[in-house]
Amino acid sequence: MNIQRNNFLLLISIAFAFLLLGFSIAFFVLKKNEETITAQTSFQTSSSNTQDLELAKQIDETINKSKFASARWGICVISLKDGRVVYGLDAQKSFSPASNMKLLTTAAARDLLGSDYRWRTSVYVENKPDENGTVNGDVFLYGRGAVDLDSNALAQLADEIYRRGIRRVKGNIVGDESFFRGDALGQGWLWNDAQWFFGAEASALSVNENEIGVVITPTSSNKTAAARLEPETDYVRLSNETKTVESGRVPSIGIHRGLSDNEVRVWGDVPANSGLKARLSVHKPSLWAARIFRELLKSKGIAVEGNIRNLDAQDKQNGKGFDTKSATEIAFVESQPLSEIVRRANKESWNLAAELLLRTIGQKFGDTAPDSDPKKMAIRGDDMAGTAVIKKWLEEKGIPTSGLSLFDGSGLSRLTLITPESISRLLVFMSNQLSFQTYKDSLPIAGRDGTLSHRFRNSSANGRIFAKTGTLQHISALSGYATTSNNEEFAFSIICNDETLPEDSYQTIDEIAALLAK
Repeated sequence: MNIQRNNFLLLISIAFAFLLLGFSIAFFVLKKNEETITAQTSFQTSSSNTQDLELAKQIDETINKSKFASARWGICVISLKDGRVVYGLDAQKSFSPASNMKLLTTAAARDLLGSDYRWRTSVYVENKPDENGTVNGDVFLYGRGAVDLDSNALAQLADEIYRRGIRRVKGNIVGDESFFRGDALGQGWLWNDAQWFFGAEASALSVNENEIGVVITPTSSNKTAAARLEPETDYVRLSNETKTVESGRVPSIGIHRGLSDNEVRVWGDVPANSGLKARLSVHKPSLWAARIFRELLKSKGIAVEGNIRNLDAQDKQNGKGFDTKSATEIAFVESQPLSEIVRRANKESWNLAAELLLRTIGQKFGDTAPDSDPKKMAIRGDDMAGTAVIKKWLEEKGIPTSGLSLFDGSGLSRLTLITPESISRLLVFMSNQLSFQTYKDSLPIAGRDGTLSHRFRNSSANGRIFAKTGTLQHISALSGYATTSNNEEFAFSIICNDETLPEDSYQTIDEIAALLAK
């Protein structure tokens, strides 16, 4: 009986032990799940500072109470005073940054090229003008990536050529964009972005920001509305199928520019009390520059017998280009310094400037960041070379690059991914450079200028946040510097992805940024 009783007790003990083990495993799993959920919805901070913990709690509540609680948030806040991580939420995960990518592009460009760097646009001839001032051959307008080249600069070139005694060109006017190789559009750009000004082609010979305006105004009711190009040019052809309707009607205007041409079609109803101005990109800007230049030469009294054409890197590879070393430069203009280009690129979120900065550093420094695959290296364009240079530059500066996937310089690409920590660490790095103040000043100021001029106006953060905005469909971001009420400065990055409501999440982002400035 004792043996049976002992066996029974042993079985009970074993069963009880298994029961306890099961409860322990279940508790462990539930605890891990709870930790995972907590990590996704609340803050992670390395600071035990009471104010930091309270700030983290307020940020957490702001997100969870907002309309965008189900979106994907990434935040990193670092103190410039002592380097502590004040707040972090999925800071090491990859996010689409939109125009926050410009922070990386402009920082690397400033460091590698220098604030005083200028782009040179030249006019070359293969045959020197004869004693009668005749050029027996083509005239080459050669671009090297100047983003601010415009009709006024081309007029200066025409004036210089006239002063040199040239009165006739027997050949063509050639717009040469061969300085950059690779695609003019960024990898991962949406096809329907390409017709708008923010998707302008990044040509080494860009002119007038590769942009043209379409102005539509009403006329008499039931009559065709007026539509014109601004500036007027026959390089772009406008087809007007609009109609003026009575006041109070909802405008229904469509605009389309072909992907591979400059045929612009406008259609729809234009109420008598409204109008519209749209900003479109121009296809093949190098050819447009050649056309403008030819007309300017003629206006100065220089006869041009030939037509216009353009050259790109593919033409050069096929032996159709010319050698600048053996040609004669007869005129040139220089751009504004890089510091001014960077300032406008960040203040206005100027995509074309960022893309030309990217290709410039790719063209000049691409060999220092080779691709491990020789085949890719052989066909790599200056845009991809530029992203490799930026990533290498970040690594050299001790900025984490894990989770980064760079495909353009402006952030228009849906393939570009960055972590909030990388952006914040970059901002911390820049704060320790001699050029920090000018870099910081290039960012929009809350409630004051740039893309933040209409945000934070009635907030205590007005004038105390310097930050780059970023907006694409389903994406909003804000990264930069915030000064607190006790004059502590934070580097921060706030990115919201997968926002699917009709409005974007910038108001929630502004609430978070305002908390940093308190």
